[in-house]
Amino acid sequence: MNSNSRLTHLECSKTGKTYDSEVLQNLSAAGAPLLARYDLEAASHTLTKESLKGRQWNMWRYREVLPVRNADRILYLGEGGTPLHCAPRLGKQTGFPNLMIKDESVNPTGSFKARGLSAAINAAFERGATRFAIPSAGNAAGAMSAYVAAGGGESFVFMPADTPSAFVIECRSFGAHVELVDGLISDCGKIVASRKEQEGWFDVSTLKEPYRLEGKKTLGYEIAEQLGFDLPDVILYPTGGGTGLIGMWKAFNEMEQLGWIGSKRPRMVTVQASGCAPMVRAFEEGTEARFWEGAHTSASGLRVPGAVGDFLILKAVRESGGTAIAVTDEAMEKGLVGSDERIVLFNTGSGYKYLEALGSSS
Repeated sequence: MNSNSRLTHLECSKTGKTYDSEVLQNLSAAGAPLLARYDLEAASHTLTKESLKGRQWNMWRYREVLPVRNADRILYLGEGGTPLHCAPRLGKQTGFPNLMIKDESVNPTGSFKARGLSAAINAAFERGATRFAIPSAGNAAGAMSAYVAAGGGESFVFMPADTPSAFVIECRSFGAHVELVDGLISDCGKIVASRKEQEGWFDVSTLKEPYRLEGKKTLGYEIAEQLGFDLPDVILYPTGGGTGLIGMWKAFNEMEQLGWIGSKRPRMVTVQASGCAPMVRAFEEGTEARFWEGAHTSASGLRVPGAVGDFLILKAVRESGGTAIAVTDEAMEKGLVGSDERIVLFNTGSGYKYLEALGSSS
């Protein structure tokens, strides 16, 4: 095998119990997400700041800390390596001149979900999976369908019935079997859970397998590299399942162990819609997250009433000295960020897939 992956094992995020990383895994016995662990000492010999200068600008430049063993067989569609733009006009309008936007819309299938699903599907194919299922509000399903199609597998997608039509068309164009569900993404997840054993599906739900997180953490590696390894002061992250926020927090810890950065961390701010804000409620109450009844928001990707990794989201926010905010169309953030601080926002995906929502707001 031609690979520099230094993956050693998986670890339960609640109990610390270790699991075999060479076989297909979903949640731990404790029902918690599994976290990929690497031999970072060994990785540091080849994954260096100097070595990055000779590598292609895409997600797989960090291959030592990604889970795919056989680098020659990666199903690569162009994921990662997205630009970090300065946003002077928006910064002037909002009073934050050092505002930057990480543009994830240029990923395959038009969103940041390509990162996580690329890592998850590549790793799962390598470990023997051929049939995949996912509950999704749209972008994750499109990304999964694309990578599974590239590998010759079979996709089964479950979406809320009011999912924008572009996502349904996209998935079906990749050959996925799409079922629309009268309910929320949580209801779609229940269907996958109840049928996956009988159908032989590998469940790639958010944080219910270990490697979507690994793809998403490359956001943190890229932001650090693009800023000369001087991390921003604040990262504002739109949070549904929270994989990207958890992943970036993991990436920063790995980079410190690699010797790339020190102990300084950005304040992590989780941003949710006011109609579905379980993380915000838990943060403000100082408790663990609870299922959000009656979830509603036009931002379909944020309509996640209960996240399996909610405790990991809250841990990152609290440890970083960050916060959690709920946003309405009229909301303005006041007093949480200094005007001279460096702030990173995310354009998580292409607006062209949400023409119904854009049309209704005009």
